[in-house]
Amino acid sequence: MNPCSSDHPCPTMEDAIEAKAFIDLHQASHGRLPDEERFECVSINGGCTISLPRAPALGLNRILGLTAPENLDEAYTWMRKKEGNRFLQVNIDTASDELRHWIQSKGLVPHGPGWAKLGRNAHAMSLPPAGPVKTRKVLRDEAEAFGAMMCAGFGFPESLTALWAAIVGRDGWSCFFALDGETPVGTGTMFVSGSFAWLGGGTTVPSFRNRGAQKALIHARLQEGTVRGVSTFVVETEVPSPEKANISNANLAKMGFVHLYNRSNFIL
Repeated sequence: MNPCSSDHPCPTMEDAIEAKAFIDLHQASHGRLPDEERFECVSINGGCTISLPRAPALGLNRILGLTAPENLDEAYTWMRKKEGNRFLQVNIDTASDELRHWIQSKGLVPHGPGWAKLGRNAHAMSLPPAGPVKTRKVLRDEAEAFGAMMCAGFGFPESLTALWAAIVGRDGWSCFFALDGETPVGTGTMFVSGSFAWLGGGTTVPSFRNRGAQKALIHARLQEGTVRGVSTFVVETEVPSPEKANISNANLAKMGFVHLYNRSNFIL
């Protein structure tokens, strides 16, 4: 791993906490997933490259937080040996000429609408009141149920249940259920490192969507993070467009999150 320098810039703090979360997810699930799933992750200069071929999600098959050609060469060589979909995520709006040349030299082209990074300062505005949907933390003996709900929500095969179950009760992580009465109907996770927190894992069962579950889960995580001394919360959604409604982005905006920057997804 190279130390951060002008030649090897570190990722933004907003990307760094996201990379830490996925590196820790990999460490948490080590030994829990069957070997044939081939879940691998390498930490590089504050960013990472991660591969889980059977997971359809872009987030588990990408290079994140790297902008120096030397770091990208290492990640690219590693990732090209993996199966499944593979991507590079970068903020092309702030990319150096060197980075743009590297992308062009590999023949990479943008894929899809890209991701928007949003952030919220814990003291930027008062937290809106909680809505009618109740939430609670996931108990350790509910880890399998939590993992299964996450897989169902993200369209993952059931064989990856242990991936998400591994973070329930783990240091740094907070996992929540949204409830319909006493029945879990939605999930949300938060990873905390220092004063930064990354929010992810937001899913809701189809029959309960558009009824406030995700707003309630955002609220619960903001409350939990504030108690734990978090000053900055970050999260990602698909880049909004006039042609396609983005409910997640709208919910986050209502909860005080603001747009920070976009990342393009380049398919490898």
